[in-house]
Amino acid sequence: MRAVKHREDLCPVLDELCIRYGVSHMTFLVVCSGDGSSLFPYYCTTYPESWTATYVDQRYFNIDPVIDVMRWGFLPVDWSSLDRHAAGARRFFSEARAHGVGARGLTIPIRAPNGERCLFSVTSKLPRGEWSSLRASSLHELQILSHHLHETVFHAIGFRKPNRTRKLSRRETQCLQLLARGRISKQIAADLGISENAVRLYLRSARLKLGAVTSYHAVARASYRELISV
Repeated sequence: MRAVKHREDLCPVLDELCIRYGVSHMTFLVVCSGDGSSLFPYYCTTYPESWTATYVDQRYFNIDPVIDVMRWGFLPVDWSSLDRHAAGARRFFSEARAHGVGARGLTIPIRAPNGERCLFSVTSKLPRGEWSSLRASSLHELQILSHHLHETVFHAIGFRKPNRTRKLSRRETQCLQLLARGRISKQIAADLGISENAVRLYLRSARLKLGAVTSYHAVARASYRELISV
């Protein structure tokens, strides 16, 4: 993703990520760019062109339950928990499967300080049990990946210009690096020989310096700027 410079570079990256994570499709949707422009200004996806065209032509974003994930908060949402009781929603998912989207899915909402609102979704055709295992083993990385994609997309399509970031301290960098490797605050504290409260303070200050909303967002921004390795 660090090599992406232009919007035409984005879909090939998603194709490669699908292979690496063993999922059928990935989609990144900019719901709101945060600059006062209209909704749905940009998306990149590996979905079949037939489904993308149908989705846009039929204005399915008006009935797509996945879009509502943005209103729920910050946590990833498995599509099995989405409300499909309405006839329109049932028809929508049925048509999506017919186009090869896949029966399973996970959506991660991304929020940024400038009012940016995005959704990152992955889909799968795996049986329920195999999908559950894949989701559990990949969720941590997918959360970081969603924010990394956010940074990549916004720079590639010109929604944001590069800006200077305050330098991270050694401890802030160490805490972010360990978080990126899947360690939790208690484990990070033990690794560094400091208290959990200190870890939380270092992560909070790192978020502030990086202009990040969450710690995952901070990890992605630090990785994008090559301050840590993921």
